[in-house]
Order: sequence, then C-alpha cells, then structure tokens
Amino acid sequence: MKQLFLGNEALAQAAIDSGISGVYAYPGTPSTEITEYIQKSKLAKELNIHSKWSVNEKTAMEAALGMSYAGKRSLTVMKHVGLNVAADVFMNMSVSGINGGLVVVVADDPSMHSSQNEQDSRYYGRFALIPILEPSTQQETYNITRYAFELSEKMGLPIMIRMVTRLSHSRAGITTFEREAQKEISLPTDPHQFQLIPIHARKRYQHLIDIQSENRESSEQSKFNKYINGPNTTIGVIAAGIAYNYLMENFEDDGCPYPILKISQYPMPKEKIKKLFNDCDKILVLEDGYPFIEEIIADFLKDTKKRKVIGRLTGHLNRVGELNPDNISEALGFPSKQFEEIPEIVTGRPPELCIGCAHRDLFDAINVLGKEMSSQQVFGDIGCYALGVLPPFQSINTLIDMGASITMAKGAADAGIHPSIAIIGDSTFTHSGMTGLLDAVIENTPMTVIISDNSAVAMTGAQDSSASGRLVSICKGIGVEKEHLKIITPLHKNMEENIDTIRQELNYKGISVVIAQRPCIQIPKEMKARIREIKKETV
Repeated sequence: MKQLFLGNEALAQAAIDSGISGVYAYPGTPSTEITEYIQKSKLAKELNIHSKWSVNEKTAMEAALGMSYAGKRSLTVMKHVGLNVAADVFMNMSVSGINGGLVVVVADDPSMHSSQNEQDSRYYGRFALIPILEPSTQQETYNITRYAFELSEKMGLPIMIRMVTRLSHSRAGITTFEREAQKEISLPTDPHQFQLIPIHARKRYQHLIDIQSENRESSEQSKFNKYINGPNTTIGVIAAGIAYNYLMENFEDDGCPYPILKISQYPMPKEKIKKLFNDCDKILVLEDGYPFIEEIIADFLKDTKKRKVIGRLTGHLNRVGELNPDNISEALGFPSKQFEEIPEIVTGRPPELCIGCAHRDLFDAINVLGKEMSSQQVFGDIGCYALGVLPPFQSINTLIDMGASITMAKGAADAGIHPSIAIIGDSTFTHSGMTGLLDAVIENTPMTVIISDNSAVAMTGAQDSSASGRLVSICKGIGVEKEHLKIITPLHKNMEENIDTIRQELNYKGISVVIAQRPCIQIPKEMKARIREIKKETV
C-alpha cells in the first residue's frame, strides 16, 4: 500500500509495522512527529503500543531499554541535543547490549532551525561502537527502520537512526509492507548481561569489541551502501544520507556521470571507499552536518601520498549549515541553479510570542523590576519564553540548555549577583530543573526561580506537560519554604499585584519560587478544561 508520509511519519509507521510494543520520547523539533504519529494511530491503540511522553530523554531511553530487557521491541526518539541528556544510558547500553530489538532515533538539526547547536549525532554512535543508519529518502527511512530492528536483534546491540530536519519534515509517497507481530515476553538468557558492575561490565565490553568485525562486515555488505559506477572518473562522490538526494537533483533522470558511493550505514564501508579512491582522480564528500566521513577517510587512506579528498574541511562546501542542491552544484563546479532562490518581495520575520501569550505579561513585570534593580540578571531556558531574549522584551541574559537557568542563576548568586533570577517553563522544570532547585534549597541560595507554567510543552506543539497539577507539591517536596512559594496569574489586570509579589521574593535573601500560571493561548478549549480540573493546587 502506498501513502503520503513525512519522513518522521514513515519512520513511525515502519516502527509499528516492525512490531514495537512501545515508543518513549520527549518532544523536540525536528523529532516530535514520530511519537505523535504513533499516539494518534488507531492501529497503535488497538495493539496497545505504549506511547505516553516521558519526562526527559534519559528516562525515555532507560524505559525503552527496560522494554527491550523484557524481550519486546522498543523505539526511543529525541532530537540531537536530547541525546546529550540520554548519553549516560546510551553509552552503557552498548556495553550491556539489548534483548528485544531497540532502535534509537536521533533527529539532527543542521542550520539550527530550532536548536542551540547543530551537533552531529553520528559521533555519538561511533563513540558507542554501535551501527548507525542514515536514510536518504522517505521510502528508505521506512525500509531502514524495518531493517534496524532486525539488525538490532542480530547484533544484540541498540541501533541508531540519524534523521535530519529536511528529511523529517518533507513528504513523499511511501510503499509499506506487511506488519510483524509483537514479540512475547522473553527474559535475557545471560543473568549477568545487564549487571554492569566491573566484573561483568569488563566481559560485556570485551564482547562489544569482539563483534566490531561483524559490525564492519554488516556495513560492507549492507544493501543501503551502494557503489554506483559512472564514466567520468575525474571526480568520485561520497554522498551520505539526504546528501545523496541533493546530489541527484542536479542531474536529469538520475544520470550522474560520476562514480558515487552512497552511504546509509556505518561503520564506514572501507572497501567501497578504497575502490572509489582508486577509480577516481579526487573525491568529493557530501554529508549533512559535521565533516564526519571526511575526517575518518584520512585513516582509511593513510597509505597514499596524494591529497584527493575535498568537502567541508577544504572549503569546497560551507563548514556550517545544511547542504542543498545549490551548494553541491557549486562544489561540482557547475553554475548555481538557485534551487532555493527567494523572491525579493519575501521579507524575513523574527519569531515572536503569540498575541495573548502569558509570557508577555510576565516579561513586562520583570522589565519593570529591572528598571528598579539595575544589577538584575535573568537566566533563561529552553521553551517559547526563550523569545524573551529578543525585542521588544530583551528580558533574558542567558540561554544555554534545558534546565541551565536554575543552575546558572545559582552559580551567579554564589558569585555575589543579586537579584539572580531563573525563568523556566513547567515542562522544562520537570525535564531537568528539579535537581538544580534541590541544589539551591540545600544551600538556601539567595535567588528567585520563576516557573512560567503554561500547562503544555508549547514550543513543540502543546503536548501534555508532566508538570500539570504537580508544581506546588514538587517544589514543597524539594524543600521550598511555603512562605516563599507563590502563585501568580500573568494577566495585564494583575500587573501591579504580580510586580509586588515578585519584588518581595527578589528581596528575600534565600531561595524562593514564583509560579506564573496561565495556560498556553494556543491549546484547545477541551484541553484547557481538563487542565483546570487538574490544577487545583494551592500553596
């Protein structure tokens, strides 16, 4: 059957068709639609596939590993910076291995469309010594995902699938295949496999090293790594993932005259690379992200004296940002075709908060106080309220990573900054802000945490927030004193009252928390009604 799918939807459908029993994820662009597709799938509901959002990427990956331990297939999904949060379990489960097939999907964001950096997750996969798969089209995304679960169980390892923004968010017709049944519960046969105390971990790590030859052979033989002959050997092209798609857009009827090595499975297919190198005068490396392949090739080709490799490191392609058909055309020496030419009438607009957004009233209150307290420093976090960095508010001084607002504000307060303010969203607080608040409570650090609670993971599409109806009890449980735990409603009519409340807490020389509570303006009415039922907490 053929259907029109986003790349993310093709992957999600393939996971369902592969017989998964659960998907575990935290929302993050450009990965969010994978989990949402499974959540909305009637078939997934009938099959009782677990698809609730996790609190963060680490808990998501650990839960997926737990399902794999039980012998069932599981999927865990995140964006590239989310893998930083999950890195602990990611590195260790390559040593423990898996039981049921486990696939880790990481959606990278070259050009930083909605991210703080454009890190390349292939380095993590290589670091963990596991197979990496990188599809080039939506159909290949579907096919590769089906293959990934088979490879995971064959190798006894988690498998990484690396997506990128353009592939995740573009559509194509996809042919799907017969669905596999879910696995039955089947516990590990080795009772020590998942017990990573040193005596067992050493054996498991040795096993991981021992199977690297099998890992390399799998890549050499992979149907997703293709050597395509071409008559013009003045240049050979290595095209990884979506870069292959961009390359072929420069030629009619897929008629590229140059030899091509299409790579969609790692470790690198060493023999195919050597063949391309021997056949061609020079090699152009096309890859979206860091110069991952370009750097590794130096090891494969160290026996030769000729420098024949060009790409991002040599300046033939930009070192930062996405690839596209235009810059590949220029790297090949063709005149630019301007695939992405933008009409002059189109003017770029900076992102802005929605009209009626509660964050607006909160920033207005903070800015009034900022004029009173000239030394005030505001530490921001990841969410819609990050737009407080921009005009007209310019209320936020820092924006680094999930949860960093509280810990950076603590460090600044320790250095003598006062008032030191952290602004963090409700979902980001439960994702990675709670431990920082505990640090501040233990030392009674003189700082104020403002939790801007809009009752949703609003920046990624208003998914359910893990914090709903729990913020007051969480803060009390962490140890925030009742006298310095306040709730305000950020509306213009409450401005003076809200300013007074925040001012009181800023003047307190200890840890205080202000919860600014009003649902996101964009969430549906029925969701707001449900939130009102949940949110009956008082201080």
